[in-house]
Amino acid sequence: MDGEDSRGGDTAAVSPHVRQAIVAAVPSADDLPDGLVVADAQARIVIFNRTATRLTGIPAEAALGRDFRDVLPLHDGEGRDWWKCVDPYGGLLTRTRHPERSLFLPGGAETLVTAAYSRDAEGRVERFTVCLRDAAQRIRQERDRADLVSTVAHELRSPLTSVKGFTATLLAKWHRFNDDQKRVMLETVNADADRVTRLITELLDVSRIEAGRLEMRRQVVDLAQEVRKVIAGRVAAGDAEDRFRLDVRGALPEMWMDPDKVDQILGNLVENAVRHGAGTVTIVVEPDVHREGAAVSVRDEGEGIPPEAAQRVFRQFWRGSSNRRGGTGLGLYIVKGLVEAHSGVITVQRAPGGGAEFRFTVPAGAPDYA
Repeated sequence: MDGEDSRGGDTAAVSPHVRQAIVAAVPSADDLPDGLVVADAQARIVIFNRTATRLTGIPAEAALGRDFRDVLPLHDGEGRDWWKCVDPYGGLLTRTRHPERSLFLPGGAETLVTAAYSRDAEGRVERFTVCLRDAAQRIRQERDRADLVSTVAHELRSPLTSVKGFTATLLAKWHRFNDDQKRVMLETVNADADRVTRLITELLDVSRIEAGRLEMRRQVVDLAQEVRKVIAGRVAAGDAEDRFRLDVRGALPEMWMDPDKVDQILGNLVENAVRHGAGTVTIVVEPDVHREGAAVSVRDEGEGIPPEAAQRVFRQFWRGSSNRRGGTGLGLYIVKGLVEAHSGVITVQRAPGGGAEFRFTVPAGAPDYA
């Protein structure tokens, strides 16, 4: 059967040295996020990774050694057998790959498929590689991107309209306004410009978190002092001083963290408590004995977060029912990304006195860990 198509029923096991050679070229196939199927020169499957099993429901042991066209009978949207259309082993000798397209498994599940060829000097297929991706996940990602564009457009329209309106008015009728009126309009323009800047900063943070490109500049951080700085900023901005309470419980280990990102985490959590909660906002800073680090809890006295919503609060665009003042719905998503960038964990639960409690724990890093 050597050199022949094995679809006629030859399901002999792939020779160990062939499989070993291909596995050596892809040493971590089971760690890949995409499904990977590799067939040899006789179209027999030599690699079928974990993700391929998850996407297709076919165990690897049931796929290895069989013709890949029998294991993966993919069809296009019109029901045509994709393998007959492309004829991988009998088609053009110059073909090197197939671009991604949406295909369907026998049960109707949609999957995104790409394929690539490895050929010998005469153009014959030595190895055929198929990559499978979850179409549902891609659809969710595209929907999230569309939501992001819609949110950005909505959030930018209001401040930019205000900036344009006030600046046009001042330019056209400067001498008709007294100094107090000019100051009010310029302060409004300044506030709206700050709002646009915050939105752009949030979008950049989301982009860096999703791409795994957050830059960490660690140094020794006094968490209690960082909380005091955040509270002082809220008070300077007009919040009542007695609205906040800091509770420091015990000495912390030396914490190596990015101070700018710590300020961002604490600032977002405190703002969330002020905006969506009620009563006193309590920030508890204490050692985390389980992880040999620190734990910070931000509690309010509002209605709290329903248990069924607890798993959704850290998603993009999540907004609670008490969101009276708007917002992009990106703040808690960014907080989670920043905490995890410090190898930390963040959770939400009901506070001891009611309301919501956001608690994050981070390990005590070291200079060489930074």
